[in-house]
Amino acid sequence: MATVEMVLPAMGESIMEATVLQWLKNEGDTIEEDESILEVATDKVDTEVPASYSGVLQKILVQEGNVAQVGAPIAVISQENGEQVELESKTDPEEEKESVAGQKEPTPVVEVKTATPSPKTETTRFYSPLVRNIAQQEGILMDELEQIEGSGKEGRVTKKDILGYVKKKHSGEGYSTSASSNQAIQTPVVPVNVQDGDEVIAMDRMRKMIAGRMLDSKRISAHVTSFVEADVTNVVLWRNKTKKEFEQREGEKLTFTPIFVEAVAQALKDYPMVNVSVDGDKIVKRKNINVGMAVALSSGNLIVPVIKNADQLSLLGLAKHVNELAEKARTNQLSADDLSNGTYTLSNIGSFGNILGTPIIMQPQVAILAVGAIVKKPSVIETPAGDAIAIRHKMYLSHSYDHRVVDGALGGLFVKRVADYLEQFDLNRVI
Repeated sequence: MATVEMVLPAMGESIMEATVLQWLKNEGDTIEEDESILEVATDKVDTEVPASYSGVLQKILVQEGNVAQVGAPIAVISQENGEQVELESKTDPEEEKESVAGQKEPTPVVEVKTATPSPKTETTRFYSPLVRNIAQQEGILMDELEQIEGSGKEGRVTKKDILGYVKKKHSGEGYSTSASSNQAIQTPVVPVNVQDGDEVIAMDRMRKMIAGRMLDSKRISAHVTSFVEADVTNVVLWRNKTKKEFEQREGEKLTFTPIFVEAVAQALKDYPMVNVSVDGDKIVKRKNINVGMAVALSSGNLIVPVIKNADQLSLLGLAKHVNELAEKARTNQLSADDLSNGTYTLSNIGSFGNILGTPIIMQPQVAILAVGAIVKKPSVIETPAGDAIAIRHKMYLSHSYDHRVVDGALGGLFVKRVADYLEQFDLNRVI
């Protein structure tokens, strides 16, 4: 009877660990592939994890309340026929020794050969699949990975090395790369003098993660922001005319967000080099257009569920997806898949009454768009009788992009194209 180790699967972009809340199966229970066998909590969602293989749950490696790393073993499953799946070793000897302190060395971590490998950057140093997986989840590019000092054989970076590096970054002791020396240097932390009457509030895990991600993004990407003012009068008039009938027919509200997402998706088709990621010195041009939308939670934190293949959805389909994801976000029902594989992000800062903003890019994406509040303004318009002043509904679009790969012309043309689609919105459109 063969045994295989089930690893904690990827839980979404930038998620590298999860806390085991509850095992739904006991040791000795028979389990089926894709059957939910445990519940875990991440900094973003609580979700059930399905079994990777069918068989008998022989041993639970991570107990309830403990933290498991993505890609690390969480259970041992015995199978009557070990040839049912094609397996590949995922653990190297050095990492086997440090995976579970104080316990016997685990058997090699295995995974089904179905995942498409991510583009690799040429390197002279070996990195195990586990280290590469952690780096990908953390948005650590190859140039940065090359700078991590390795304690393994021949200077190899081990699991302990990369997790220690990540911990320092998240605690404010991260590293930044010097453009002139290409060497890692420590970023100093400014001490805070706490005085009488001050309240010290510990960051929750989600806030720590957000803080780390934002600092990483500012360090990794050369942020530039372009602004365009759009006349969205047609959008406002059409929604005012349509929203009541839509709500009566669909039982849902019609917001501006699906209209914004549609315009972004169309513009990404026109300018596909904005729908990219950077991997070292390579540009990864994304096939799918997956638009993330920032949603504010009651805690004050933000979360970004993703509308997959947004360019292939009708406006009705977009409205349904937007409402569904927003509701799941507010009720803490988002799954790991809801948060994964975004290629571009939209943030509606207008919902807070803001008119302008300079949003920070979500790694490994290269651009993000913030839409401001829609306000009425006197504007000069062209009429058959000549120029005239009229009250129009105006909105600012703030487009932040990574100047490493998106130049000012491309970044500016893209946001102008989004504005054009909004300004040309058809008042007679049917949804």
